[in-house]
Amino acid sequence: MDMNVKTLGILGAGQLGRMLAIAAAARGIKAHIFAPDAKGSPAAEIAHSFTQADYDDETALAEFASQIDAVTSEFENVPASTMRFLAGHVPASPGHKALHIAQNRLREKHLARSVGIATPKFWAITSAETLVAALSELDGKAILKTTEQGYDGKGQMQVTAETDAKVAWQALNTHEAILESFVDFAFEISVLVWRDADGLMGCFPLAQNQHKSGILHQTIAPAPDADEMLARQAEQAACAIAEAVDLFGVMAMEAFVSHSGEVIFNEIAPRPHNSFHWTIEGCITSQFTQAVRIALQQGAGLCSAIGRYKMENLLGEDMARLDEISQQADSALHLYGKAEARDGRKMGHVTTRLSG
Repeated sequence: MDMNVKTLGILGAGQLGRMLAIAAAARGIKAHIFAPDAKGSPAAEIAHSFTQADYDDETALAEFASQIDAVTSEFENVPASTMRFLAGHVPASPGHKALHIAQNRLREKHLARSVGIATPKFWAITSAETLVAALSELDGKAILKTTEQGYDGKGQMQVTAETDAKVAWQALNTHEAILESFVDFAFEISVLVWRDADGLMGCFPLAQNQHKSGILHQTIAPAPDADEMLARQAEQAACAIAEAVDLFGVMAMEAFVSHSGEVIFNEIAPRPHNSFHWTIEGCITSQFTQAVRIALQQGAGLCSAIGRYKMENLLGEDMARLDEISQQADSALHLYGKAEARDGRKMGHVTTRLSG
């Protein structure tokens, strides 16, 4: 390992950037945060330095690039053009194509189908009229989602064939949407795949997830209900997508598991993922350390699990339990440094070892 002090640029200033900066510091690497809201943010609070500027400010980006050895992104909605610009100066993770695909749900679904992965039945919606036509083909419930920017249950609604298409389209307030048929799943999973600059890749152990109100509530990993065949199917699907988007870094694929054991694609996030926070305690190499190692081309670490773990998100409404949680001897508490606690806002997480 090169012992010269390296600096990793991180696009985005939230909790994932914060945990990337912590992982970098543990390896003697400085973190430089770049975001429009960097000042006082969870990530900049502990980073070596930060730049507060818009993602399309090429003068600021060029200056940022001159101070770092590589760059990565903590969330997928950094403009893909920003990643392309920075790639002209330093190694850039996860890469332009990975961001471009992940920023649109229709592009994600078409890509998944193109590499042979099952998806829910879906329709592209651009108006109330196209929604009327799609609803007429619907058998049962469906989810109407914006194609861009939605996360944690935002920008989506449940509909049926009887839904008033005009009212629904106006309520969604977008120019493009996707209608996805409802999946009657047995359980939900996510896979985290890593891929380096040479195309070498692998996966972390499968995670099994539970959501509440569209927000991840709890993850147990390695997934207790996934057998070896299911894990292999999910890993192969994630690796196929990673190859197709020329991933350089880490990427999560969320999926449903049908009652017959089929993996059904939901979405990708080319960055560290909430459902793999358990890897900080539960794997030889955490997802954040792996992202840092790959971005700086220091060689991938082993990502085997050292036991079975449960990770629970702590939202604003959970802060009343904080004293109780912080005193649990068998759990690891992580708080994100957010000053204001609001219902539904991710304030931290707690990880508990279940076995192993």
